[in-house]
Amino acid sequence: NVTPDHILLGNGSNEIIELLAHAFLERGDAIVTSEHAFVAYKIIARVFGAQTIEAPSRDYGHDLDAILDAITDRSELIFIVNPNNPTGTLLSADAIEHFMTRVPPAMVVVFDEAYYEFVDPMPDTLRYVRDGRNVVTLRTFSKIHGLASLRVGYGIAPPELIEVMHKTRQPFNVSGVGQVAALAALADEEHQCETKRLVDEGRAFFEKEFRAMKLSFVPSAANFVLVKVGDGLAVFRALLQRKVIVRAMKGYNLPEWIRLTIGTMDQNQKCITALREVL
Repeated sequence: NVTPDHILLGNGSNEIIELLAHAFLERGDAIVTSEHAFVAYKIIARVFGAQTIEAPSRDYGHDLDAILDAITDRSELIFIVNPNNPTGTLLSADAIEHFMTRVPPAMVVVFDEAYYEFVDPMPDTLRYVRDGRNVVTLRTFSKIHGLASLRVGYGIAPPELIEVMHKTRQPFNVSGVGQVAALAALADEEHQCETKRLVDEGRAFFEKEFRAMKLSFVPSAANFVLVKVGDGLAVFRALLQRKVIVRAMKGYNLPEWIRLTIGTMDQNQKCITALREVL
């Protein structure tokens, strides 16, 4: 539980990433994140003339020791996605706690938790917010709530950080319709539970099928699975011809991989049937 002065609404959590850049980055500064992490951080840093330092990943997830080693005197923001997008890996509470005991106190650490509702139990990063640490936790209504097109996300941080970001925010950044839908989504616990059940069931189905097809995949804590298919871009295009949309991972330096989002069981089965045909 936090008070309202700990919360900032955004036009999706992507806008809050941009507000963080407005508030804390100058040309020549740097952000630190992990290899194979959400590409938006790198794009926004480039817009603001800042460098992106990508720490090497460990088993397609965050290596928090490598992230600490990558910090320079120009580093202002650290971005940690948990679960990671696009690989689905999950950091434990113990790993995060060990990291937070060693991170420089002046650094702003951003925990992007867009997929946190799919994890049970989820590491509690809000404890650092309540302790007044320079931590911003990002969440969104675009994933388990299914409101991506309405663009509602939020950041949770100490009031001092929220106040700084408010100064960079457009006055009417989140629509009234989006806010009403977000409130309704929060109250609809039945939908959240059913969506999580479908995702858990679908994830197990995909992993079983990938093992049968002898395809390497990264065990996921999110609503998608990363799978190695050879030529990711070619498989993406071939699946598109069969009216199945996946995400090619060449832009994440994973050219042999695609990311499959978990859908209904009918959609999952259609995807696997098409993937078998393509491969």
